[in-house]
Amino acid sequence: MTVADSPGDAARHRPSLPTLLLEFLKLSLLGFGGGIALAHRMAVERRGWLSEAEFTDVLALCQFMPGPNVVGIAICIGTKTRGFAGALTAFFGFAVIPGAFGISLGVLLFGQAGNPPVQHVLRGISAAAAGLMIATGLRLLRGRSHHLPTVALAALAFAGLTLARLPLLLVLLGLVPLSVGTTLLTRKATR
Repeated sequence: MTVADSPGDAARHRPSLPTLLLEFLKLSLLGFGGGIALAHRMAVERRGWLSEAEFTDVLALCQFMPGPNVVGIAICIGTKTRGFAGALTAFFGFAVIPGAFGISLGVLLFGQAGNPPVQHVLRGISAAAAGLMIATGLRLLRGRSHHLPTVALAALAFAGLTLARLPLLLVLLGLVPLSVGTTLLTRKATR
């Protein structure tokens, strides 16, 4: 059962706008490298605003939308929990305040981009972000690990992007038809 399936559950998991603002502000300030893993922990595990399946669906949708995935996730969570006002609040909490801070910091540090210690710090941040993305992917696969086609498609995507270093668009163009075909075959087999 999802959050929206039961009126009692929906009311219990419906955050106030200030709660949405504070949660996404916190997420944006702690979520270096994107924050998808932290968004999952907040929305699914701690707050119960989305089920595991709903979060996976939102993440899949946001992969196809332009812009950072986690901003799309914030907007989707805000919309699901509080409608248009929730979408604006979640976006503002996640993007506007930290964005202004990040732009200000970037302007201050712009002249330091060639500085070796700054480059080392940025490489470390990139490695941590990659680790968070892998951990999030594994966490999302946890509930579907028994479904061989899902695991195979995830492995192909990982191999295409990281090992073969193919562009994301090329990987998507190859795997989306495979995914749709696999889903259709699986549905026919279970009927």
